[in-house]
Amino acid sequence: MALLNQELQRFLVVANSGYAPAAAKSVGWNGVLAVRSKGLTCSAIAIEAPSSLTGVSGVRWGRTSIQGVREEMEDDAVVRSDGLDGFSFAAVFDGHGGFASVEFLRDELFKECVSCLGGSLLSKKDSAAIKVALQNAFVNADAKLNDRLDALGEDDESGSTVTAMFLAADSLWIAHVGDSSVVLSRSGKAEVLTDPHRPYGSGKVSLAEIRRIREAGGWVVNGRICGDIAVSRAFGDIRFKTKKEEMLKKGVEQGRWSEKFASRIKFNGDLIVASPDVYQVSLGTDAEFVVLASDGLWDFMSSTEAVEFVRNQLQQHGDVQRASEALAQGALDRRSQDNITIVIADLGRVDWQSLPLQQQQQNILLELLQALVTVGIVSAGVWASSYLSL
Repeated sequence: MALLNQELQRFLVVANSGYAPAAAKSVGWNGVLAVRSKGLTCSAIAIEAPSSLTGVSGVRWGRTSIQGVREEMEDDAVVRSDGLDGFSFAAVFDGHGGFASVEFLRDELFKECVSCLGGSLLSKKDSAAIKVALQNAFVNADAKLNDRLDALGEDDESGSTVTAMFLAADSLWIAHVGDSSVVLSRSGKAEVLTDPHRPYGSGKVSLAEIRRIREAGGWVVNGRICGDIAVSRAFGDIRFKTKKEEMLKKGVEQGRWSEKFASRIKFNGDLIVASPDVYQVSLGTDAEFVVLASDGLWDFMSSTEAVEFVRNQLQQHGDVQRASEALAQGALDRRSQDNITIVIADLGRVDWQSLPLQQQQQNILLELLQALVTVGIVSAGVWASSYLSL
């Protein structure tokens, strides 16, 4: 299969016995590459956005999506900058129940963001207005998606989490729905910038999500809303929004709950919402790079491990695209069972190859510690032998 612009795309096949790679690719009107893998495959589409697409001087981007062992590729990512007055836009879409929601959102959400932000609102530093604009953009995009899914009339149960970031030279805005995550490296220390929206756990956000679901008339069973889905904020998923009564009736027909139980349920709100948490982050001189990734990475690698991994990669070769590919492969090596999508923004403030390799330093310290332990054990043995011979 002929590849598109070689500057824009590199295709990487990750060996996995028994799976044959296949992919479908297209370029939209804006020149941004959109990729979807199909079939049983363990493949990666690795895309490095050229500087002409990123908009922020000095920032280098790496982007990788791997289907892994899943039967379908339901992730996607977008990196672009047009219409945002000096800000770059990057988003990770983690779909479920099909690809229809992601397919709609990867263009429509950006359009809504540009429309609500008015092109230049981000640069005016009006925090309250920016938060309202981003919340409106997400809710508007969700309403349009829900209308589209309703119109399909095919019982489409697809949905998608979305985490989007708006990056400038000195600031970062994040609009977050779902369980992807954004992590910032500050002088090598991982700073987690988002909280997952999941209906389980004892954290403040999880407890608030469970309370909201119950107040809307829903219930949580084994960490799943109505025993079904394990994420509490997402686009689409209309059975928990506009078709809740149909979902309730279908549950009775399938024997998932009794008619008596269903008769007691009174919905007074959506069980899943697309209202985003919005964060503003200042990027000082200690900010090195940002990792935005789906939970296919974070469920198998901690934020600290990911930051250390990317730093070591950049110190070895300085190539952020290769670093994103290696990070995805690292999650696969840890037996990630999910699609994995990663976007890395290297802020261009560090001359990586002038720094000593962190892993080499760790290895030296480990070897020194092992040597000291060995010396201690030997010394203790000699002392004990001398003592017993007295």
